[in-house]
Amino acid sequence: MTRVPRARELGLVGCHVCDLACAGSATHCPRCGSRLHARKPDSTARSWAFLIAALILYVPSNVLPVMYTSMLGRGEASTILHGVVEFWKAGSWDIALLIFIASVAVPSTKFLVLGTLLVTAQRHSTWARLQRARLYRFVELIGYWSMLDVVVVALVCALVQFHLLGTAEPRAGIVFFGLVVVLTMFAAMSFDPRLIWDGDEHDG
Repeated sequence: MTRVPRARELGLVGCHVCDLACAGSATHCPRCGSRLHARKPDSTARSWAFLIAALILYVPSNVLPVMYTSMLGRGEASTILHGVVEFWKAGSWDIALLIFIASVAVPSTKFLVLGTLLVTAQRHSTWARLQRARLYRFVELIGYWSMLDVVVVALVCALVQFHLLGTAEPRAGIVFFGLVVVLTMFAAMSFDPRLIWDGDEHDG
């Protein structure tokens, strides 16, 4: 299989902001003025930092209650998984499934994929490059949907208040979960996917 030359081998560097292919000798993009880098500075270190911070905060986001509801004098604090179970028991399996996917499946998948991308990039692995590049685009795509759980809590609070039969308040868990979502997004944004294709320089 013929090896495709890299941009920097052709004397080019891509702009991170507008994607313009610029001359390798340029320090700033002629179109948008952004500073040019052949690779994002300290990409893996910054991605690891954001990812580890997200993993640490993921524990309290699932252990601490995300919402407190009080209906007709009865109050109860709910964690994410408790909320999933309650919606399922109430027959709202679609909402339960949606919250489970957004709050448990998506973050876990992002942790696993980002960890795999970082480890293989640091080892300059040539394994499944195309598939890893697709995984990175997949993580970018699903990252924004992780905030769905925060939106659900806000909607439930608003609906309970509207009925005037009780109160609903967000709790600390939802703050930690929001931070997890933001940190994993930063981890994905900090990772330079071009590192996936740099393994040849360290072969043999």
